[in-house]
Amino acid sequence: MTHKLPLGISLHEESQPTRKGAPCPTQTNRPLPLPLPPPRLLPHPPPASSLAKPPRQLPLGLDSLASSARSLLTAPRRSPVTTLVAAFFLLALFMYGEDVRTLAELSIDDYLYPDAEFYNVSGLPPLLLPPPTCELSRGHWVFDNTSVPAYREKECTFLTKQVTCLANGRPDDLWQYWRWQPNNCSLPVFDARRFMEAMRGKRLMFVGDSLNRNQWESLVCLVQPILSEGRKKIVKRGSFRIFYAKEYRATLEFYWAPFLVESNSDNPNFHSIDTRIIRPDRIEAHAKNWKGVDYLIFNTYIWWMNTADMKVRRPDSNDWSEHDEVPRIEVYGRVFKTWSDWLEQNVDPAKTSVFFMTISPLHNSPEMWGNPNGVRCVKETLPVLNYTEPLDLNHDMRMYDLVANVAKNMKRVPVTLIDITRMSDYRKDAHTGLYTFRQGKLLTPKQKAEPEKYSDCIHWCLPGVPDVWNQILYTRILSKSSPHPSLPPQ
Repeated sequence: MTHKLPLGISLHEESQPTRKGAPCPTQTNRPLPLPLPPPRLLPHPPPASSLAKPPRQLPLGLDSLASSARSLLTAPRRSPVTTLVAAFFLLALFMYGEDVRTLAELSIDDYLYPDAEFYNVSGLPPLLLPPPTCELSRGHWVFDNTSVPAYREKECTFLTKQVTCLANGRPDDLWQYWRWQPNNCSLPVFDARRFMEAMRGKRLMFVGDSLNRNQWESLVCLVQPILSEGRKKIVKRGSFRIFYAKEYRATLEFYWAPFLVESNSDNPNFHSIDTRIIRPDRIEAHAKNWKGVDYLIFNTYIWWMNTADMKVRRPDSNDWSEHDEVPRIEVYGRVFKTWSDWLEQNVDPAKTSVFFMTISPLHNSPEMWGNPNGVRCVKETLPVLNYTEPLDLNHDMRMYDLVANVAKNMKRVPVTLIDITRMSDYRKDAHTGLYTFRQGKLLTPKQKAEPEKYSDCIHWCLPGVPDVWNQILYTRILSKSSPHPSLPPQ
């Protein structure tokens, strides 16, 4: 079945302004009364206290950097080489300002601040992991207002306004207090220190659409409480959103590629396009950014569900207007042939672990869960609690099966499928609904009065369901990274 995405859903948030440091004063040159060279002033030695304990923050704002470069350009006796270097420096600041500042901060951190102390995992009780035969996706939701949520919305300042449902006016909060319980085993509690030890010196990257971004935000909130103030930040650059955990020299990243392959919707800030066109045989423009990453987590589904046929750009075309319409499942198969071929040829399985997240559901049809008078997911406050039959939400399960077969038949590079579909199907209560931002603004009362048109039953409130997805990801990563005893089946 084809799902029409609700009008006006924004799959991105507005950019936030960059903080700038105070500008450095420029130098002035006054002529001396005698034709002698100006005295060379030796710097005063720093006080002993500053040597013992370096300052916590440094004035590394772009204004101070640019001011220093301007002083070089305005010096009365500048050399051509100095001028060229300063001009190049200013150009780099203009083009890559945030990156330059971040790299400078990280480089100085290397010298001034110690890494996080190693978490003595060996001194802890052994981490009991579920046996590989346990199907983590088969189970039920248990109300638990003691151990969940793992963090509070107001305590995670890295959350975007799209997913902060309480701040956006949602009157209930019960969706936060449900824990996933597999049928035949238990999920380990997410331990941020154990996880960051596994991430030390590494890169983890989510690749895909806004639902993978939703999960990335969740992971950032799960780990950020253990990181020191001033040693964690998010940088937005092109298709990337990068969370730096400086004490661990680690990054948690999100990369925007809603179809995995190239498309006319690849701009992360301007992709609300009525006519979406893809190039199923072209992936390198994205994939060149995935090389060398330690953990790759992919997804792609929701952007395929607008139409039964997909628009495919012709191989030798000059622009996006030259395209054909091809059945969805056929194009999906071509995309995953391109994707799997790239993985086999470019990924070192000794270094990189690859995961794929299955379908995250839309809850647009309340008659499917026995509420024929409902309006999409609006006013839903409880999960579906009848587990006797699978909930049919009209997913295109051909796409689910296709990905599962591709993962199963990989020859050189293993792909771990993380099945989130059935567990998420039951959570009709946990979407952002009417308590979200669209195009940088909170929904107005007039928009809320039209829930059929404006409610978002795709993305998830945080804290919420994506935290459980990350609990499963955590379990799989730790199962791969170190030997731990397994819990016996229950």
